Amino acid sequence: MKLTVEISKYPLHQDYIPYIQDFIDRLNAHGDIKVITNTLSTQVFGDYDTVMSVVSAEIKRSYETYGKAIFVCKFLCGDLSPEAS
Repeated sequence: MKLTVEISKYPLHQDYIPYIQDFIDRLNAHGDIKVITNTLSTQVFGDYDTVMSVVSAEIKRSYETYGKAIFVCKFLCGDLSPEAS
């Protein structure tokens, strides 16, 4: 089964851009998922189990590394990437 996740990260820090960029860079380091970033969110596409594992691990790592942040996520069944349509 394929999964699409849209994620917006809101670090509770004044200098928030490096915290967001690090999260995006870590997602992009996983070659078994597709990541598309725009000005409002990051979208992750791939196999359900892989996407859930990667997103879970990277959110946990963000909390452990940087502390408080808000993550807003939308989970949609299927691959809704531009190439899949």
